[in-house]
Amino acid sequence: MTYANADITAAVAKGLAAAHDRARPADAGKSAATYAGLSEHFRTGAWKHLNEDGDLPQASNKAWGMVAETVKAISAEHGGIIHKHLAIMLVSGELAALVRAAGDAPTANLIDNAFARARMLHVNFYENEETPAQVAAGVEMSEQLMELLYRLFWPEGRPTP
Repeated sequence: MTYANADITAAVAKGLAAAHDRARPADAGKSAATYAGLSEHFRTGAWKHLNEDGDLPQASNKAWGMVAETVKAISAEHGGIIHKHLAIMLVSGELAALVRAAGDAPTANLIDNAFARARMLHVNFYENEETPAQVAAGVEMSEQLMELLYRLFWPEGRPTP
């Protein structure tokens, strides 16, 4: 399914408005490509920490960063710069609502569930309570979410930083 840029822009704006996350003067220098590059950087870091040094809290936080920066990249590509964690959550929710409104409830539910899982990995960074298998599954789910969001809302492909 392809979504109209105007619909994606409206979803981003609605999420930012709900979070009371307004544009700032310094936003002009922030680019979607920079956020997309960060999402890739965090993806690499999540797998590195998981597979090479076994640092589960770092792998968890990098997976959250991968998802957060993906949402920021899509937001920036469609006219909004995110400053608050709440806005990341609300913009993700609005993107899922756009998918749900198009009649694809299973994909919308996947977005919601994978986003919630990524947020739990962010908590695990502080609590370090999850097992290696749980973190691995969360990193994988976060990566799937990243790819799905780019495919749905950036169909021409991610920009390179």
